[in-house]
Amino acid sequence: MADFLAETGRALPAIGEGLLVTLEATGLGAALALLVAFALGLAARSGRAVLRGASRVTVEFLRGTSLYVQLFWLFFALPMLGFRLEPLACGVLAFGLNYGAYGAEVVRGSIAAVPAAQSEAALALGMGPGLRLRRVVLPQAYVLMIPPFKNLLIQLLKATPLLSLVTVADLTFRIDQLRSATGGTAAAYLLLLLLYFAIAVLLSTGMNALERTAKARLGQEEGGA
Repeated sequence: MADFLAETGRALPAIGEGLLVTLEATGLGAALALLVAFALGLAARSGRAVLRGASRVTVEFLRGTSLYVQLFWLFFALPMLGFRLEPLACGVLAFGLNYGAYGAEVVRGSIAAVPAAQSEAALALGMGPGLRLRRVVLPQAYVLMIPPFKNLLIQLLKATPLLSLVTVADLTFRIDQLRSATGGTAAAYLLLLLLYFAIAVLLSTGMNALERTAKARLGQEEGGA
């Protein structure tokens, strides 16, 4: 154990770099997933059948295929078509598309959950479709979206070890190097578990604070509807 601790101390700079890569992939992947979620979720509620159909097919394809395979396709197959992305970019794109597809259902369902009377009242005030969506529907749907979005964010974080399979020197990659150097498999992976748990707790705390703020803006009490 003394040797493991000593080697861990020497490896701290590398572990720190891997941690930053993991956080970068999580943040960028989450940002892309949010854009994809709103684009596909709003398209799923479009009055145009073509947009609704395209959204449904895209969501089902991305949710129905493995994130592992999507990542490998972007990393290994896409270059054969003449498009080469950096390994980290492949990971961010795969995370964004896959979790964005799940998020699209969150967006669609949350908007549908807003009482129709709210839209009807806005319509009576002369608001157009876009204005009703921005000023009336989305602020209420946003509160409903945050808890499932929090779950998806944590799931995305837990998927980031896949990056090490496409040569990205993330946290998992760095800890695996430490394991190889020390032979301390149990200790190395316990450290990895604790680091991921700490990140997840921080992300969860931030999302909980965001939910409380969103509810306060709508005048909802904590725990209220």
